[in-house]
Amino acid sequence: MPTFKVTDDLGRQLVFGQPPQRIVSLVPSDTHSLIALGAAARLVGRTTYCVSPEVAAVPTVGGTKDVDVEAVIALAPQLVIANQEENTRVALEALGAARIPVLVSLPRRVDQGIAHLARLARILGLAESGPARALIQRGYRLAGATVPSRRAFVPIWMDPLMTLNADTFGSDVLAHIGIENVFGDRLRLYPLAADLGKAAPQDAGGRDERYPRITLDEVRTRNPELVILPDEPHAFSAEDEAVLRDALPSAHIVRVSGKDLFWYGAWTIDALDRLASQLAA
Repeated sequence: MPTFKVTDDLGRQLVFGQPPQRIVSLVPSDTHSLIALGAAARLVGRTTYCVSPEVAAVPTVGGTKDVDVEAVIALAPQLVIANQEENTRVALEALGAARIPVLVSLPRRVDQGIAHLARLARILGLAESGPARALIQRGYRLAGATVPSRRAFVPIWMDPLMTLNADTFGSDVLAHIGIENVFGDRLRLYPLAADLGKAAPQDAGGRDERYPRITLDEVRTRNPELVILPDEPHAFSAEDEAVLRDALPSAHIVRVSGKDLFWYGAWTIDALDRLASQLAA
């Protein structure tokens, strides 16, 4: 197989002489994609959050935020799959310094997640295999964003109360099933007082502006008809739900799988129909 090059979502170029056979996945959704592509046997390391039964015997290397870099290096991987948002910069830089190829992703749209899946298939040398090709083609056939029929608020944390804007994967998943994110246009402001409307915003300095901290009053003003509670990254309690119900008595509250909202790649291909059915009620 001739040498080929792949560019990751940080714009870095990775060069492969042959498909990697020893892979460490630091992202649960990527672990699922590797399984779906038929490459589970190539995994030599995973995080403690990669809990699919197909990889139960694969050694763990810590969580997504506390990767044991030395454990990863000891596994002698030919590729580490990571995510800019889920994994820490310190860990990824340490792996890079050890001259281990690290593919970093950051899809913000459903089609970018499918393109990442196709990129993985190419790296693995599976792009032309029947099952992988069929899976990717099914992903590319997913419809684009549809005309919104409902307006939703999606909290991702309770204290402080946080949400996501339109420049996020989860928001684009909702757009694909006709649900408008009421905070789609809302940027995270710095410092915290500015985000809460108590001070003038300062230059964000390149920091992530996609996850604003908000107040219940701001949520009431946006008047969503639907409140979507994912079970990750925050496990909303009954007390949390009661607070939101009191603040938005006319809104319909639905609990959903955080994986269906936030896991990109192979998972999304089936998740869209599940979410559409669940949120249509």
